[in-house]
Amino acid sequence: MYVADSRASTPASADGAARPVAGRRRAAIAPTVFALGTVSLVTDVSSEMVTAVLPLYLVTGLGLSPLGFGLLDGVYNGFSAVVRLVGGHLADRGGGRHKWVAGFGYGISAVCKPLLLVAHSLTPIGLVLAADRTGKGLRTAPRDALISLSSTAESRGRAFGVHRAMDTAGALLGPLVAFLILRATVDGYDAVFTVSFCVAVAGVLVLVLFVPGGRGGAVAVERPTLRGAVGLLRRRGLRRIAVCALLLGLATVSDSFVYLLLQRRLGVPDRWFALLPLGTAASFLLLAVPLGRLADRVGRWSVFVAGHGALLVAYALLLAAWHGSALPYVVLALHGAFYAATDGVLMAAASDGVPEVLRSSGLALVQTGQALARFACSLLFGAAWTVWGDRAALAGAAAALAASAVFALFPLTQRPKGAAPA
Repeated sequence: MYVADSRASTPASADGAARPVAGRRRAAIAPTVFALGTVSLVTDVSSEMVTAVLPLYLVTGLGLSPLGFGLLDGVYNGFSAVVRLVGGHLADRGGGRHKWVAGFGYGISAVCKPLLLVAHSLTPIGLVLAADRTGKGLRTAPRDALISLSSTAESRGRAFGVHRAMDTAGALLGPLVAFLILRATVDGYDAVFTVSFCVAVAGVLVLVLFVPGGRGGAVAVERPTLRGAVGLLRRRGLRRIAVCALLLGLATVSDSFVYLLLQRRLGVPDRWFALLPLGTAASFLLLAVPLGRLADRVGRWSVFVAGHGALLVAYALLLAAWHGSALPYVVLALHGAFYAATDGVLMAAASDGVPEVLRSSGLALVQTGQALARFACSLLFGAAWTVWGDRAALAGAAAALAASAVFALFPLTQRPKGAAPA
């Protein structure tokens, strides 16, 4: 179900964030957002169980080099870019079949979990991870389109914040469940993959039973085409968002590498490694809704770029000589703040410049560029770590992130105050 409201009558801020009309009552968060948040919560418990143990399983258990791990990590985080446009286009072209395209993607990812039980070398593991990310690529844009279309323009940042907070609650529980399973079982990794599959199936069932599937608002005048979707990049505002997201993604080191760097700096025992993502998830959970509301008030793009500033500070701390006991807490808090200020906020900012009939395709365009950039970053960072070491690789990523953030800020300083995005 979609809420048809007078989005066009809501004035826009200088950087594309919709501003509430004075005197208007704050819009409630739609039930669809909470239903999708529940699906994401359950699914993230499943996926983060695997993500929490995967770096250690591959590097320590299977003996992969940093370059080999960078290749697999790039596949895991970036392969979905290949199919995001397909998922977005199918959802729009199907007359609003966002739920069913998303459900198919969730189903593919669920089936991949038990396959990790029989994959023990680089090629089969790469294929399983590629299939899992194919499912993620299919579901992400239709899911975010459902959130966007069920929310008013003035509350869209808050709606994405609520969804991301629920999603991150699953990310918080997943590593904890994996940690408990590893401590309680003999064949820990196999048990993690098995339980992960069962939880993923539960997430698919929640989607099928509780998420509305029909379009109740705007109806497309003509059938959306792939050419029309790609043509959205002619819109100056959306093109700027897509290019900046791509450049910033090229300098965003993957979570797994951040955790491996922390482990090496502090000598964290292997048995505690799975708990490191909890710090990121806790910070993300606490800040997602407040930063979503802040983005609605002060401008979504400003909050998005500021989030990358938090990530840059985290990189600087990992490079500094400081080894205090507070280091992991500060780094992980900044890491979570980065996600809270960027993940949902980027989708809310991109939604403002995309028509409803192509909403899923438009969001997929931005997501595709960002995913491809992060895929490239994983490969480059893994290669740089192998050749020059972890500190030199991180220093290069930090320099690239600083330059990209300055570039992303530049259009804001050039636009006249109060001017609407093109």
